[in-house]
Formats: sequence, structure tokens, C-alpha cells
Amino acid sequence: MSLSAPLRIRVHATDPVRRRGLVAMLEAAGHAITGDTPDVELCDTGGASLPRESEAPVVALTAGASSWTGPAGVLHPDASAEQLDAALRAVAAGLLVRPPGLPEPRSFAPADDAPLLTPREREILGLIGEGLSNKAMARRLGISVHTIKFHMEALFTKLDATSRAEALTKGLRGGVIEL
Repeated sequence: MSLSAPLRIRVHATDPVRRRGLVAMLEAAGHAITGDTPDVELCDTGGASLPRESEAPVVALTAGASSWTGPAGVLHPDASAEQLDAALRAVAAGLLVRPPGLPEPRSFAPADDAPLLTPREREILGLIGEGLSNKAMARRLGISVHTIKFHMEALFTKLDATSRAEALTKGLRGGVIEL
């Protein structure tokens, strides 16, 4: 896709007047507005949620950008036509667009030196983060307290931890889990 090739864009906006303005801005830049098979989606929902299952990368227009890490692109609602065009083209090309100061989206991949935990051990570590007791974990997971203790022992060994708090801290710092 060349830099000047028009994009097929699906526009989501809760305010119909705002939607018409965005459509006019995009059409003036030479893009095609589509209801199906877009190259990229533009979302100006006034704080509402993003489209559930987007088939294309999403650029979100939001003033509360610090809380948005899901879309491929985030811009302030007052972004210029040039900024909007550049962001749409960038995310269509597979890049991430973030305003200055917005942290990179966190990956759920563990750090290189993080221990490899089983899915059940990760689940139990997350339940530790929720403050559940062994008995409450066993009830929630539908397994015995003995099995919880077995997984906890393996978890403590792999994380080289001596307490629940230490295991949780090491799991969070190592990127093994997120709360």
C-alpha cells in the first residue's frame, strides 16, 4: 500500500454530527468510507467502548488517552486532519500510534528470565493477587485444597519465593501475570 493510496475506513461515532464531520475530513483526504471490510477503523465514541471484534486495526479518538491501550492508534479528539490521516495510514501499515507520554501497551509475554509457569500456576498466582485463601481458591477452581498446596509449592519453587507476597511480587515484576 503506497502512502497516497486511499484507505477503506469504517467510522464509529456516537454523535451523528461528529461522525459526519469525520467522514467529510476523511473523504477530503481521499479515503473511502465503508461499512464492511475496512483497512482501518476510526472510533470516536465519546468514552464508550471500542468495537468488540474489530477485523481491522482501530484508531481511537479520546481525551482520556492514558487509559486506552487496546487500539492500535490513539489520538486526541482535536487531532488535525493531517495527524488523523498519518495515524490511519500508520496503523493500516501495522504500526502503533500513541500520543507523547502514553505508555506502550503491555505485553502478556513473560520477561526473558521469567520462570515458565503452567497455566494452572499462573491462575493460582492471580488468585493470590485477589487475596484468596487456599480454601477459597480450591472452591473457585473446583479442586482440592491439597491440589492447591501442591501447585503453590511448585509455584514458590519456580519463583524462588518463600511467601505469597514474594511470589506475587516476583510474578508481577517478571511479567508472568498482570492484575
